[in-house]
Amino acid sequence: MERKLAILPVALSCFVHRRRGLAKVEDLDPTSSRAVAEYLSVLDMDVEATTAIRQAEVGAAKTMLDRTAEEFDVQPSRLVADAGYGSAEMLGWLVDERGIEPHVKVFDKSERTDGAFSRGDFAYDTEVDVYICPGGNELMTYRRAFAAPRDGVMKDGTIRYRASKFDCEACALKPKCCPNAVARQIARSIYEAARDKARAIAKTAAYAISRREQKRVEMLFAHLKRILRLDRLRLRGPNGAKDEFLLAATAQNLRKLAKLVPLPVPIFAA
Repeated sequence: MERKLAILPVALSCFVHRRRGLAKVEDLDPTSSRAVAEYLSVLDMDVEATTAIRQAEVGAAKTMLDRTAEEFDVQPSRLVADAGYGSAEMLGWLVDERGIEPHVKVFDKSERTDGAFSRGDFAYDTEVDVYICPGGNELMTYRRAFAAPRDGVMKDGTIRYRASKFDCEACALKPKCCPNAVARQIARSIYEAARDKARAIAKTAAYAISRREQKRVEMLFAHLKRILRLDRLRLRGPNGAKDEFLLAATAQNLRKLAKLVPLPVPIFAA
């Protein structure tokens, strides 16, 4: 029976096969796990084991951030992670609810591969809540008023902005904009403001520094595997994995803290 586990602290997804009572870590990728760690001392502040599913890993990251704030009264000013944590909902939670800067690559599939205009080619006007296409026409959510106001939010958490059929038919850019559709439409996430903030942060020098500092955290997992010999999980099941990695992270922290204890001054014989 094969089980996939993603271990959080920051970067460790492993494929666990049960054999002869031992769980062997077949693949230990230092770029795929996540940890809540304090950068100055690079200590593990929390650890969580989940199934190797992106949604579960994102939920575990939220759990660790909440638990760290509750137990240690520590609120990070930034979160560094890969694009797996750059979903719209996660970025909205970080920016709007927790006030944490997302130093995360945005998970975005809006780029077109057929040569047509992508969403980035359309300008969004925040004052009137419309998109302006490269041809200068407006894309709106609704073109008529309703007796009961509608927010236009779909089940997937996006709002659809649609161009007028008549504008698209008369536009010379239609073959490069919506060649297979009557009119162009764009989906905008309700968390798009948080996504825009993450995109802006990705262009700063602080973002580049965060990517370099992330390597210091990822080194913890190489240390766990090679020095602490955590290349096998000896406890069965998800709960066993949680317990074993919690003990391993505790041992790793104790080794680091022991180095801070000053050595006694040697006493030489007279």
